[in-house]
Amino acid sequence: MIQRIVRLEFRPEYITEFSQLFSESKELIRAMPGCLYLELLEDLDNKSVRYTISHWESPEHLENYRNSEVFKNIWTKTKTLFAAKPIVYSLVSEMVIS
Repeated sequence: MIQRIVRLEFRPEYITEFSQLFSESKELIRAMPGCLYLELLEDLDNKSVRYTISHWESPEHLENYRNSEVFKNIWTKTKTLFAAKPIVYSLVSEMVIS
């Protein structure tokens, strides 16, 4: 399983627009083959920063999503709202602690 964390910093005047875009798009993303989980979080200290956390069955599933029309349409709209370049982490669990 792949975990993907993306830090997105928006211009303050576009936070509401992004929230609406995410709300409209989240089920399309969740319906993508291999998507196991999707969440949007707000940074506690910076209200202009959001994080998306998604889980994917495999790197191939994530890459298929990134090459899909769903992603291209969402990303085209989202990137115009940024205040800074996104920071992206793709992670693989080495150990599960319960």
